[in-house]
Amino acid sequence: MDDRQSTTQDDRQHDNRPNVGSWRELGSHVGTAVVLAGGVLIGAVNIYLTASLLPTAVADIGGERLYAWNMTVFLTAQVVATMLVNRTLSRRGNIGSYLLGFGVFAVGSVVCAASPAMPVLLVGRAGQGLGAGLLTGLGFTLIYSALPRHLWVRGSALISAMFGLGNFVGPTLGGLFAQFGSWRLAFVVLALASALMAAFVPRVLPTGDDRSETESTESEAGTPLGSLLPIIGAAGAVSIAGILSDVLMRMVLIDLALASILVFVVTEKRSRVRVLPRPTYQPGSALRWIYLTIVFLAAGVAVETFLPLFGQRLGGLPPIAAGFFGAALSLGWSASQIPSSSARRERTTRWLRVAGPGLLATGLAVLALMQRRDAPQPLVLAWLPVLFLAGAGIGLAMPHLSVAAMAGAPDKEEGEKAAAAIATVLTLSTACGAAVAGLLVNLGGASMVVSARYLLLGFAAISALGTLTAFRANHLARQTELRHKPEP
Repeated sequence: MDDRQSTTQDDRQHDNRPNVGSWRELGSHVGTAVVLAGGVLIGAVNIYLTASLLPTAVADIGGERLYAWNMTVFLTAQVVATMLVNRTLSRRGNIGSYLLGFGVFAVGSVVCAASPAMPVLLVGRAGQGLGAGLLTGLGFTLIYSALPRHLWVRGSALISAMFGLGNFVGPTLGGLFAQFGSWRLAFVVLALASALMAAFVPRVLPTGDDRSETESTESEAGTPLGSLLPIIGAAGAVSIAGILSDVLMRMVLIDLALASILVFVVTEKRSRVRVLPRPTYQPGSALRWIYLTIVFLAAGVAVETFLPLFGQRLGGLPPIAAGFFGAALSLGWSASQIPSSSARRERTTRWLRVAGPGLLATGLAVLALMQRRDAPQPLVLAWLPVLFLAGAGIGLAMPHLSVAAMAGAPDKEEGEKAAAAIATVLTLSTACGAAVAGLLVNLGGASMVVSARYLLLGFAAISALGTLTAFRANHLARQTELRHKPEP
């Protein structure tokens, strides 16, 4: 571990060098890579798998009135867990933290499998959310601490691809289990997969117990309760907004969520114990703009929820085919990771950070213009490449945004905090995106074509904001490099 840390610190002093490690070199850390990717994949698959299973579960145990709270409870618990990653690491180290994450997720899955009623299922969903949030945050944090600097892009690409793969695999597995009425067995399979990954952890992960006493003391200074409470409020308000049909109440709750996020920012700036790294709040720092770009980019995935509906209602597709159309965005996200992570020049990575949101915005806008009632089959088939290219925009930019966030921290402790914050930002933007998507679709009223256009054009505008924040982040990062560039 000492050698790995010294390598990481040495690499951090050479951020501008063109060396990008190969996938083969990442293979020399195959055990670590499998654990990091596996933890993220389990959480990502669980979201969509459970969404596919819930109708079958409700038919078995009842609780239809609490149906929508499944996602609310899960997402709120997930956001909270991502904010506690660094504190968990400081107390339990790498191995203990991963065992805790997999263990909590497995227990939550078992509770879901054994649920006799919906309230018990919600308790299990909370456990799954806590475990998934911890695993996601640990994945990004250990890229920073367990991999050398030149492999950060590859590691970030691998984790980012797991989100896209989970969005693709989850509905498929969920639909398969639901087809045979085996919703309990699906949760058992999730618990077994989590237990299997946990057994693998002590064999491959560095312990992380060699942190200095000073570093540990600083990390354990306290739990950021002042930051946690408004974020819990924001996540809850956004999740509830996503399940309401009343447009006015949705807007009130979204406004409440935005106000809670503002309270979070003010509290973070004044607090000694923070969730986001210190440079986020410093004038002239690119870090805040990097996180905002991640928000605008990741929120675009929310359109996937309604794409199968549009495929069936507007394109006349059968449910299975419409489901594949919904997964085309995630497939493009996952597939674009490999070429994107091979970029070696700093100028190229900056361009990709801007081009990604631009490509996503363009794809969604073009798709909006292609929406027609009783659309002809050639037009419907043309949706696929457009969706794939739109998703590729996420994959092109996300690994480099993640690395820029980690590299923007001044020291190891702040770097781990910056890495864990990526998971918090991703989770919260997903929840916000789902609520906004529901609002935009409802604004279309009874017209499915109008609803589809509102949704796609709305998120095209949101994604386009990501190009502006990416430009700003690149400009500030370039200024910082010039200030620190040694005189010839």
